[in-house]
Amino acid sequence: MLARVHSSTLVGIQPVPVQVQVHLTPGLPSISVVGLPQSAVREGKDRVRAALQQTGIALPAQRVTVNLAPADVRKEGSGFDLPVAVGLAICSLGLPPECLEATAFLGELGLDGELRPVRGALAVARGCREVGMQTLIVPEGNGREAAAADPTLQVLTAGSLRQVVQHLQGRARLTRAAPPDRDAGASALLGAGCFSEVRGQEGAKRALEVAAAGGHNLALIGPPGTGKTMLARRFPAILPPLDQEEALEVTTIHSVTGLLPDDAGVVRARPFRAPHHTTSRAGMVGGGTPVRPGEISLAHRGVLFLDELPEFRRGVLETLRQPLEAGWVSVVRARERYRFPSRFTLMTAMNPCPCGHLGDENQACTCDPGQVARYRNRVSGPLWDRVDLHVEVCSPSVEVLRGTGTGEASGAIRQRVMEARERQSNRLGPGRVNGEMAPGEVDASVPLGQAGEALLRRSAVSLGLSARAIHRVLKVARTIADLEGAGSVRRDHLAEAIQYRVLDRSVGKGAA
Repeated sequence: MLARVHSSTLVGIQPVPVQVQVHLTPGLPSISVVGLPQSAVREGKDRVRAALQQTGIALPAQRVTVNLAPADVRKEGSGFDLPVAVGLAICSLGLPPECLEATAFLGELGLDGELRPVRGALAVARGCREVGMQTLIVPEGNGREAAAADPTLQVLTAGSLRQVVQHLQGRARLTRAAPPDRDAGASALLGAGCFSEVRGQEGAKRALEVAAAGGHNLALIGPPGTGKTMLARRFPAILPPLDQEEALEVTTIHSVTGLLPDDAGVVRARPFRAPHHTTSRAGMVGGGTPVRPGEISLAHRGVLFLDELPEFRRGVLETLRQPLEAGWVSVVRARERYRFPSRFTLMTAMNPCPCGHLGDENQACTCDPGQVARYRNRVSGPLWDRVDLHVEVCSPSVEVLRGTGTGEASGAIRQRVMEARERQSNRLGPGRVNGEMAPGEVDASVPLGQAGEALLRRSAVSLGLSARAIHRVLKVARTIADLEGAGSVRRDHLAEAIQYRVLDRSVGKGAA
């Protein structure tokens, strides 16, 4: 007898349809799994055997062969427990094959028959809809996540193998999972702290607003204790919430990596990732066994914050160069290639020198020029070229710190950011921001008058700007104009954008 059950596996974050074929033949009772199963899949046969016994289904006294087709794709994870158990139950109970029509199964089994949630349910659900599946049966802990994929896909949830079998027999009906509320999670934007709590630092707050409005990369440079990290951690509070398609992209990545809590639904707030400076290359770009997305993909559609930037290993920092330009990263292994999205805003913080007090009005610097040069050269010039705004953060005075006034709230800043992004979407296309403009789009979107051209030429020569840096200056100028609601870029917009590059010579020109 042969039973065919639909399921799916993940290659990176991409779903691949899998047909679980369960075949019974005469011979000694045993279960063998073929089709490139990895360890978690091979071990699943013992979980399936115990779960079937607890459910009251006797295994056939025959040789059982389970084939996971296509056989040339690696099968990873514990999500095949449920489809294998369903195939064996079909063979044992003699249920008609029609009960499996256009239905896919995903879930891990406990020895007592309990269904446990698995990684990547949202990605699997989206893949099922693409190949024409009408129903997906998942554990209760994956219900809201999978239901967000497509309203036309019927996502049914079960707490145990017994419930699934009774559903297939027509003796009971499984509950359909309700899609998560689209407004749920938007309040998480406020959990990062409010800009009204920041005393002083008006220049840095202005730069953060420009970066948020145009999706620009930003570096905060200043002595220890001036508030660089505090400002960075409040940055998500002025970013707009994710739209539906962006939310599904972010949730898929977090689900595959196991960072999505059970029954969490869809991520609505933009990610904020702050890896430690000891992070490896694989931890940054992705890798491991099985291959999982790295920090730059976990920050997709959000913020990657690198505190103490020069303390990161140079090789790790250099891996950021291609993703910052392309918006994706390719991880290549001997027999497979994985492509992960990585369109993020890079935010960094660093001291101006090893002791941290170069240029500090309150404390003298103890570093010699050689130490300062070696410290700054830990970050290469090509990487600095990809950072749009270089912002000096100075120590606020005691009078400012102890003052009673409050700054502008994050909500008001976020409203301006959203209005500026709306103007960019109208000009560039839905969801696009100025930081993503191609060179041709820059030329079309940022025409400069004679005075503006003269200012740009003088600045490019005096600061030693590369062609890439010049384009980034023009993108920032366009964002500043969008924040003001101006139809064209004026000379004062360009001047503000240029002053965000004045640290190119003093900080950013490490060796390439």
